[in-house]
Amino acid sequence: MPAIMVLGAQWGDEGKGKATDLLASTTDHIDYVVRTSGGHNAGHTIVINGEKFATHLLPSGILTPGATCVIANGVVVSPEALFRELDLLIDRGVELAPLVVSANAHVIASYHSTIDKVTERFLGKNQIGTTGRGIGPAYADKINRIGIRIADLFDEGILRQKVEAALDTRNHLLTKLYNRRAIEVDAVVEELLSYTERLRPMVADTSLLLNQVLDEGKTVLFEGAQATMLDVDHGTYPFVTSSNPVAGGVCVGAGVGPTRIDRVIGVIKAYTTRVGAGPFPTELFDADGEALQRIGGEIGVSTGRTRRCGWYDAVIARYATRVNGLTDLFLTKLDVLSGWEKIPVCVAYEIDGVRHDEMPMTQTDFHHAKPVYEYLDGWTEDISGCRTIEELPATAQAYITRLEELSGTRIWAVGVGPGREQTVVVHQD
Repeated sequence: MPAIMVLGAQWGDEGKGKATDLLASTTDHIDYVVRTSGGHNAGHTIVINGEKFATHLLPSGILTPGATCVIANGVVVSPEALFRELDLLIDRGVELAPLVVSANAHVIASYHSTIDKVTERFLGKNQIGTTGRGIGPAYADKINRIGIRIADLFDEGILRQKVEAALDTRNHLLTKLYNRRAIEVDAVVEELLSYTERLRPMVADTSLLLNQVLDEGKTVLFEGAQATMLDVDHGTYPFVTSSNPVAGGVCVGAGVGPTRIDRVIGVIKAYTTRVGAGPFPTELFDADGEALQRIGGEIGVSTGRTRRCGWYDAVIARYATRVNGLTDLFLTKLDVLSGWEKIPVCVAYEIDGVRHDEMPMTQTDFHHAKPVYEYLDGWTEDISGCRTIEELPATAQAYITRLEELSGTRIWAVGVGPGREQTVVVHQD
């Protein structure tokens, strides 16, 4: 049985939760759904029988009966956010899948979010556009080797030593540079210890677990957070997240080798959106951009921020196909494009009079990239009720076919609405 990755192929918010939920509900024997990077800065919206659910730190499979959910070692975990999210679902009467948390996952402590917020304010006009939830500082501590891991919460002596080491430098920054009050070690230790008893039954060596279940022939679905263009190495640096949400990062973040992966699905919108600062070649500042935002309901699930909107960017799609080794694309929100007479698609960039068919090498060039558009015929029909490719208008079918040609990989399925059932499967195999 396969190991399947689901990744974002743009700047996030593409509908990865819908893709993951569809796979988990339609594929036989999805046994494990795994988060491998990011923290509670992610946001997945799932609609089941007309009821909307939002997950942030939890894998989308938490709503899938029969699946086991895993928060793997590459994730940074806020225990407070984790239990708040679980309790919200429990209060709604949802039957939750079992949850396993990696002993090696790093912890987001309260001081990480404090540092995140004050640093962003200090940057002023040079702000990156972080969520302020401590993800970046937690990853920085991980790389600086002063981080706290989930396993450390079960040894008070080790935990106290690590908190003291982390706050030794953090408090100097807070008091001397940012003019803020120092954070007390005892308060941080006490808060983190308060989560240990509830966490203990969930914690395991998830790398060992996942390799064992793959050896047993079980199917594992690796669910990406953020997206390719937000990858710290391959995205629009420095306007990126602090982890590697590309396919290679999934292997590292889960502790499984690349030879174990059978299928890599990139999730991509029928247009493009971005939250926060950074370059965005196809961004629209006119009525079309406002219409995409309004019709598409483009508000960030985790942040509540309005998403910037633009036309489909095939240059980015080709780039995501290349750096992830995509086997498929899942195209979402095609229904949002109903009503346009002509739909522009960016096929290349023009930079200082020179055409670029692939991603520019430098940040400077990407900032100056202007989209080269190809105009495809639109459609006026409401396609939200379509369930087969043949039911779609001919021009919508042609739009899908052209995006396939431009993007470098096949479009496996198309979302025509937010519901689990509102999906057209283009390729059955």
